[in-house]
Amino acid sequence: MTATIRSIIVDDEEHARITLRYALSKFPEWTVLAELKNAATAREYLAQYAVDVVFLDIQMPKESGLELVQNLLEQGKPPLIIFVTAYNAHAIDAFDLHALDYLLKPFNAERFAKTLARAREMLDLTRPPAYGQALAACLASGLQATYPRQVTVRSIGEMESILLSEVYWMGAAGNYVELHLDRRVVLHRVALSKLEEYLDPRQFVRVHRSVIVRADQPAHLQVLGNGGYQLSLRNGAEVPVSKNYVEIVRQLLLNPV
Repeated sequence: MTATIRSIIVDDEEHARITLRYALSKFPEWTVLAELKNAATAREYLAQYAVDVVFLDIQMPKESGLELVQNLLEQGKPPLIIFVTAYNAHAIDAFDLHALDYLLKPFNAERFAKTLARAREMLDLTRPPAYGQALAACLASGLQATYPRQVTVRSIGEMESILLSEVYWMGAAGNYVELHLDRRVVLHRVALSKLEEYLDPRQFVRVHRSVIVRADQPAHLQVLGNGGYQLSLRNGAEVPVSKNYVEIVRQLLLNPV
């Protein structure tokens, strides 16, 4: 009889946790003990319960998945970690190099099945000592400094991956963010402040409480008659600038990216 594999899911996004739980439900030998929203609650859970596998998001507010893994390594033998990531190819190459596994969002059924099979093989080997060394090497490879290169936008019956390098600017629109690309605007269901937590501050800069622009886009700053400010972007768009962010915009104009 196949032993049950005990797992937990750690991801701050509810839809990601639901997707993983549903995918795992098709594999009877796997069980989900808990679904956790952040690294802190995951650490508390792992201190109390035996877990074989952790499905772990990398980019989370306050404390990243990589920071959690570092903490687990310091405390002793870690559970098997399967990274769930939207990271770029460089980071994924590093995972492969260090014999770890990952799921690239959004993942398909075939890729998911391969991930579970690889996890089963590693568990059958009772996680040799080299696993902990490989995990430490992965953390030391500089992944902490990387940021997601894409966002996954969901609508009824559809999913689309949007490369952040193709987004000129972002604007708040209620519970959504407008992603302004070349000749089209895509609505992403997330608060602007939430999305900002995942953006590389070297690539995206807030210029207004409701506007974030790509750092290479500022072209011209104009003072309006009412004392406000307006920024012209290289793609032809015009966006408002708050007084609190004027100096940041001026520095971008003086030192273009």
